[in-house]
Amino acid sequence: MLIAYRAAASAREALGVPALPLDAAQTQALTELLQQPPEGEGTFLLQLLSERIPPGVDEAAYVKASWLAAVAKEELASPLVSGERAVQLLATMIGGYNVAALIELLSNQKQTIAAAAAEALSSTVLVYEAYHDVMELAISNRYAKQVVDSWAAAEWFNKKVPLAKEITVRVFKVAGETNTDDLSPATHATTRPDIPLHAQAMLETRMPGGLEELTKLKAMGYPICYVGDVVGTGSSRKSAINSVLWHIGNNIPHVPNKRSGGVILANKIAPIFFNTAEDSGALPIECDVSQLNTGDLITIRPYEGTIERAIGEEKCGEIVARFTLKPTTLCDEVQAGGRIPLLIGRALTDKVRMQLAMPISDVFIRPNSTIESIKGFTLAQKMVGKACGLVGVRPGSSCEPLMSTVGSQDTTGPMTRDELKELACLGFSADFVLQSFCHTAAYPKPVDLKTHAELPDFIESRGGVALRPGDGIIHSWLNRMLLPDSVGTGGDSHTRFPLGISFPAGSGLVAFAAAIGAMPLDMPESVLVKFSGSLQPGVTLRDVVNAIPYMAIKQGLLTVDKTNKINVFSGRIMEIEGLPDLKLEQAFELTDATAERSCAGSTIKLSIATVSEYLRSNIALLNNMISNGYGDSRSLLRRIKAMEAWLANPVLLEADEDAEYAAVLEINLDQITEPILACPNDPDNVKLLSEVAGDQIDEVFIGSCMTNIGHYRAAATLLKDEGPNAAKLWVCPPTRMDEAMLKEEGYYAIFEASGARMEMPGCSLCMGNQARVENNTTVFSTSTRNFNNRLGDGAQVYLGSAELAAVCAQLGRIPSKDVYLEMAAKKIDPNQQELYRYLNFDQIKAYQ
Repeated sequence: MLIAYRAAASAREALGVPALPLDAAQTQALTELLQQPPEGEGTFLLQLLSERIPPGVDEAAYVKASWLAAVAKEELASPLVSGERAVQLLATMIGGYNVAALIELLSNQKQTIAAAAAEALSSTVLVYEAYHDVMELAISNRYAKQVVDSWAAAEWFNKKVPLAKEITVRVFKVAGETNTDDLSPATHATTRPDIPLHAQAMLETRMPGGLEELTKLKAMGYPICYVGDVVGTGSSRKSAINSVLWHIGNNIPHVPNKRSGGVILANKIAPIFFNTAEDSGALPIECDVSQLNTGDLITIRPYEGTIERAIGEEKCGEIVARFTLKPTTLCDEVQAGGRIPLLIGRALTDKVRMQLAMPISDVFIRPNSTIESIKGFTLAQKMVGKACGLVGVRPGSSCEPLMSTVGSQDTTGPMTRDELKELACLGFSADFVLQSFCHTAAYPKPVDLKTHAELPDFIESRGGVALRPGDGIIHSWLNRMLLPDSVGTGGDSHTRFPLGISFPAGSGLVAFAAAIGAMPLDMPESVLVKFSGSLQPGVTLRDVVNAIPYMAIKQGLLTVDKTNKINVFSGRIMEIEGLPDLKLEQAFELTDATAERSCAGSTIKLSIATVSEYLRSNIALLNNMISNGYGDSRSLLRRIKAMEAWLANPVLLEADEDAEYAAVLEINLDQITEPILACPNDPDNVKLLSEVAGDQIDEVFIGSCMTNIGHYRAAATLLKDEGPNAAKLWVCPPTRMDEAMLKEEGYYAIFEASGARMEMPGCSLCMGNQARVENNTTVFSTSTRNFNNRLGDGAQVYLGSAELAAVCAQLGRIPSKDVYLEMAAKKIDPNQQELYRYLNFDQIKAYQ
């Protein structure tokens, strides 16, 4: 084992990354070596045991915990590890497989062992239901009582180092906007669970040579601070913050290949990225960074809210920026090692004190209390309130809503799995957890095939539901599992429920939500987008999506320029009204696109009739999944019963008439008379069709979670009998159900006759980690976002409707307004009722 490990470590060292953590088989071999250590290897073996085995409920952790417990109980012996040392090492395993062993050791006849176990458990907060065992044992066992008293006194927290009064760092600045594609490129998605290796790709296209420059800055001394104008927009990728912290953070003792801490400064930090930084123990600060440049040495004073030139720098002491730490609990989060460990530990301390009839601890900075107001609540505030057992939750209030539905997709799923292991989660507390394989099914690498084989069992064994490769996109499925007016989350920024409300998150917070059944939330403000009028001929819902930024720009609520960028939607909830009779598939087009507005979440007001129709369809689909062997069947049955209960008494929450909004954007659909496109390469850069007509189009993509079956029927109808396409056309339906129906209805034959390349249901080009367009081409796409290099290196990407995409494919250029409207009037308008039908599974024989 040692020979193989050292050879693998040497190969990794040549890549500039540390060795992989030990797996279960290696850990088993290590324990055998520790019992009879080869001469001269003692120090190395102990280092492996202490630092190179994942904690929590990893399989290797099980082997480690079992062996250490046996040594502590003198069932096994090692010349390198005493009983007391074994208990101390158990203490470093965070929680999970070590907890039962430590509780048993509290009653060990050797007082030194029992005392060491008490000390170990006092610093362990991931105990879950085992907390009750310790409380019961404390009645008769003084060491258990010592643990309880320690928990009550929050010693686990007080022993940690507080946030420093001053932090001196050297600036590494990436000017302009840094999105999560820049920090965690989709083309390297398979390496995301391997944090050090994946971090090597950070900024490879955004700033070639950036990591070399960062390395030189490190050599100058002082920690590095990541600085940007706008940081973290785009997908909800824990891998993005993992990469940043690998380069600027600190090693975590006893947790291999992961780092925490670090400082991030920006004029604007995207909400999901900010929360993920909090969860990871970093210090994210929003402030004016205009006076900061790469190489500057600065001193940050967190409690005073100032950033100044450091001692020894020119203009030493000059204040270059001021800020206010937000949220108010940020100091505690940094001290605890992250928001998640703070929440878990604080809850344990509060629970113990409550059972002991002690007053609430004053050790912690408590979240803001509910903001008082005589005004009514918005729809989002009522939904979150319902999940908190309240009438509503005011903006600025901190709360922990129950998570009804949690989604995980495959490029973040392995990271979520690792986070769940670190959280010592052996069973989900969230009511419904869904895992998909939509990002890697079409072109799987060997590591993807391994994930496809292993991850479903991991999810199902904890009570979750796993889809299968080829089933299709996470969002198109997860929407089918939703309950009205409930709250959820997902490890993808496009987890934007059309029923209820979701707050997308990085994989760490998604794991927390799945494991605990709730998630922390600082309730955002809401912006109301209110529609009136009706869709005009040739105008689609995708044009309505782009009308939101178009009208916001006109009213000064949004700017395209990243310098001093204005975005009224950023970090806020978009609440949509005025389109109550939309089908749920249509409603999702609007809520889905709020990710591109950098919204924290979204709601849409719909009618009871359309919601009821959707739930009846979904019950049929879920029953069909059970019939076809999907697990966990208990979770599916539980969700079916909840849907049936709602249908028996259908009621939807509504905003109060006097609800307050940060802004109101009114859009009259009668005034939108032509398509609106997002132009290269920014989803905010929206223009009318007539402004960009004639631009050459090399490739066209019709796919992504922004599409539904009606789009494919309409696109095929426009292509029918028109001959071969002038541009390369990619077609990728969102689910296998869409694919089957489109084939049955003959639309696949039309696409194939036009020369289209048909893709397996899933994310395809939208994600950019599978097939890609040719370099430096101009593309028209129905995908979600058009960041630089996402669909292909150097690609210039327009975003718009499937209908317009079909015309672009046929002509090889963006058509004029008149040409497009003429084609739509000829082929689409007369057939709308037939084309824009949706999948009602309760009416499809195969699902009954």
